[in-house]
Amino acid sequence: MSNFDHKEINDVIHGRVRLAIMSCLASNMASNMASNMASNMTSNMTNDPDDGEGNTIDFTHLKKSINVSDGNLSTHLSKLEAAGYLKVIKHFKGKRPQTLCQLTAEGLAAFKAYLSHLESMLP
Repeated sequence: MSNFDHKEINDVIHGRVRLAIMSCLASNMASNMASNMASNMTSNMTNDPDDGEGNTIDFTHLKKSINVSDGNLSTHLSKLEAAGYLKVIKHFKGKRPQTLCQLTAEGLAAFKAYLSHLESMLP
């Protein structure tokens, strides 16, 4: 086990709800990348985190996935968005408002660094 400095943990991600949000978004991104690679081997499509809405999760789906209230989720999304880790996209689907959440390239890099830092604690 290497020396581990707890002060180096990314506090923006480390909160339970924010960690769950980041995990869901990263998992969704990985799942989308795998399915796009399988179905679009010859196309020029990419799954860049900042490229359109291909890697988004609907607010309601995210809320149900991590079992939090609307207000709690909204507060944590705002903190992650302020850090540049995700984008919140609001638009209308028909006549109904829809909020989508998308991990940014910076957010993905921060999440990977966070996981790597935690792994450094393990023997």
